[in-house]
Amino acid sequence: MEREGRRRNPYQLTDETPVYVISVAAQLSGLHPQTLRQYDRLGLVSPDRTAGRGRRYSARDIELLRQVQALSQDEGINLAGIKRIIELEHQVAALQARVAELSAAVEGAAAAMQQREAQVHASYRRDLVPYQDVQQASALVVWRPKQPRRDT
Repeated sequence: MEREGRRRNPYQLTDETPVYVISVAAQLSGLHPQTLRQYDRLGLVSPDRTAGRGRRYSARDIELLRQVQALSQDEGINLAGIKRIIELEHQVAALQARVAELSAAVEGAAAAMQQREAQVHASYRRDLVPYQDVQQASALVVWRPKQPRRDT
């Protein structure tokens, strides 16, 4: 899976840039390298690979390793549960991004609609119908029903 950090500038380091070999990642996360390999096999933390198939971890991977360790050791969650938690967090993040994208699209459509509505109102020909300001008048109109005729 190609990460976003590579698409921008290959020399710019981001949290997604894979730079740490497994021994350094193990030291930074406080885990044994064999544990990192196991997490990779289970799909918990999947680092990028070099051309020679060596693992390269990013700063985000290190943070995820620490999170997995905390969930496992401090919360007592098994690895299958941790994997599901991570999947759900990714799903929530993707849905939040989609909601933000759709909200921006709705705001753009609303702005375009308001602009078009203003153009339509501006295009009205005011010379066809004379405009008179209506003022309230205090006139009283009395209505009386017509009296039936009496023939006698």
